[in-house]
Amino acid sequence: MSTLSRAAFALFTVCMLLQHSPAAAQWKWRDAQGRVQYSDRPPPSDVPDKDILSRPAAALVRLVPTDGKGSEDAKTSTPAASEPAGKEVSSRRKLEAMEAEKQREVERKNAEARAENCRRAQSQMRLYEDGTRIVRANAKGEREVLNDAQRDEEIKRTRAIIASDCGR
Repeated sequence: MSTLSRAAFALFTVCMLLQHSPAAAQWKWRDAQGRVQYSDRPPPSDVPDKDILSRPAAALVRLVPTDGKGSEDAKTSTPAASEPAGKEVSSRRKLEAMEAEKQREVERKNAEARAENCRRAQSQMRLYEDGTRIVRANAKGEREVLNDAQRDEEIKRTRAIIASDCGR
């Protein structure tokens, strides 16, 4: 083998070894017999907190049982220790802030649309109340003048729009 081939093979081997290194999320605890145990899952609930030797960086600490049973260490653990790691909290807060911002944007756009509908409906209402002859196109595209019954119907519809969009 040439020197370049050996170097490439060595680099490949190192990369493969690093790829198969133990998972980052490893739990380490001492069991009832005093033996050290390793796992990617949290220890059983009967293992007291003082026997947990290491936990993953983003792992949650065991919650205190609600029935009053459990180890003395678990009962005395602080509430801050039972919360997720700081990165998870900050990312959750960022996500909630982004969702709240999206909701505010939707509400703002809806408020703008209601204001525009209100403005148009009030303008239309002034035309109906002034007695101005209103001409509109019918289904065939022909111009027709609104009679009194049609005008009253349009006034009723416009008042409903004003009540819903201008009343907020």
